[in-house]
Amino acid sequence: MDRWLCVLLSGLLWMGAGWAQAQPAGAKLLPADGIPSNFVQVLEAEGDSLWIGPLLHLTTDGGQSFAVADADSLLNARNQVFALDVEGPLLWAGLAFATGDGGSGAGGFVFSEDGGETFTYRFPPLDALADTSVAYGGNTLRATPITAESNSAPTGLDVAPDGGVVWSANGFGGIRRSVDRGQSWQRVVLPPDDRTAIFPDSTYDFVLGPPSNRGDGSLNHVGFSLLVDETGTVWAGTAGGVNRSRPEDVTPNGRVWQRFAFDGTPDGLTGNRVVALAEQPQPGRNPVWMATWAVNQTASDRQRFGATVTRDGGATFETALVGTRIFDFAFHGGRVYAAGGSLYISDDGGRSWRTVRSFPLADDTRFLPSDPGVRAVATTRTALWVGTEEGLLRQRFGEQTWTLFRADVPLDPETPTEDVPRVDTYAYPNPFSPAADRVVRIRYPLDAARSVEVRIFDFNMNLIRRIVDDAQPLAGQGAAETAWDGTDGGGLRLPNGPYFYTVDIGGRTVQGKILLVE
Repeated sequence: MDRWLCVLLSGLLWMGAGWAQAQPAGAKLLPADGIPSNFVQVLEAEGDSLWIGPLLHLTTDGGQSFAVADADSLLNARNQVFALDVEGPLLWAGLAFATGDGGSGAGGFVFSEDGGETFTYRFPPLDALADTSVAYGGNTLRATPITAESNSAPTGLDVAPDGGVVWSANGFGGIRRSVDRGQSWQRVVLPPDDRTAIFPDSTYDFVLGPPSNRGDGSLNHVGFSLLVDETGTVWAGTAGGVNRSRPEDVTPNGRVWQRFAFDGTPDGLTGNRVVALAEQPQPGRNPVWMATWAVNQTASDRQRFGATVTRDGGATFETALVGTRIFDFAFHGGRVYAAGGSLYISDDGGRSWRTVRSFPLADDTRFLPSDPGVRAVATTRTALWVGTEEGLLRQRFGEQTWTLFRADVPLDPETPTEDVPRVDTYAYPNPFSPAADRVVRIRYPLDAARSVEVRIFDFNMNLIRRIVDDAQPLAGQGAAETAWDGTDGGGLRLPNGPYFYTVDIGGRTVQGKILLVE
């Protein structure tokens, strides 16, 4: 299989490792102190409710309180939420984990039909070795059975309002559909790379599956995103473009699918890798927004990162934010928000944009660097929410400042406890997973800006990483932080185990321990 596909899925999924094979039938929400990770790349809003990855946290009161799904598949395994869809009381979450080769794997699903009071687990939609064919209309097509969790994580979900049909995009597992609440799944046949449409009454002979070393399979059979819009039209984003099937395309023998792909014109997709789909509620036909990434396989390819929108159900397309890697979209009235490292905002349907790189905080004792790495965006009735690599941000509509929610531990707390002792230095999160948390932050006392040296040692006290940081004190805290990504001086990912650190602060040295766990 193509190496870039493994790299893409790995880059998309910063998640924890492992998967519990047996799960309980149901679970419920439990009170939580706050978000568990500062790397927030999954948000889904419904009314006043905001659901937050990576462990399916919920707030219904603007962040005054949080709850978390008490599901073994999340809390007692190393799965993380990567795909979410909410339709009233219905919620589906796609789970994934990091594999040992740096890729990602399918962890199954949890779903709720009562607004989160109870959850049920479903295993990932994998094939048996004997599943080497699939029916489409009158055709019996050859199919590559997808039997391994690796690179088959659910990266997109859409559930019908009544819960009767669930659509899932599953990486190498392609696009799948369930009509029995995830107990069984059917593979959806999309056009191969050499066709722009397929019809169930026509005759075909192609292989359903991702590209392989045999030379068969298609990029258009690698699924990334899904949307069922207000008209009932199904949009399936793949590595080969976006596929559309309208209600009138459903025949007694199957669905007609049309594929739209990069064609080099200004009125087409910026790139063929469609990693996100979102519908903007508007009078008339709702625009459908797509995060379209480049898939350049030869030197002559001219695909670009950016956003693509259709306002007429696929009759025409427009591009925006060309050159920017977009991860997510959200909307408030006529305003469009796009998450792409920075926050991008358009008030004219995407024809012009302003860029937000800094987020002034209402609490001047908190600190947030500029360009905190915006990965997700959502809107509740009263607020805009932004998921970043540095925490979760909320801005109430009409306000100018932001509130920051972080998985944080105070330095020298006023009231020390067994769980939060008074310490000179602290590392958090600890234990630390590079896949799930991306960085561990080492906090230390600092009352003025100065150069600080952080040294990381392995269990045998061999020096493996030296970080020199021109540190600035956090506002009002008399402390500073330095981040470590779990790699050595050559950029190689380090194995699991305990690591020790020292922080040299102008002649004073503080130290501590970090447990690295993948």
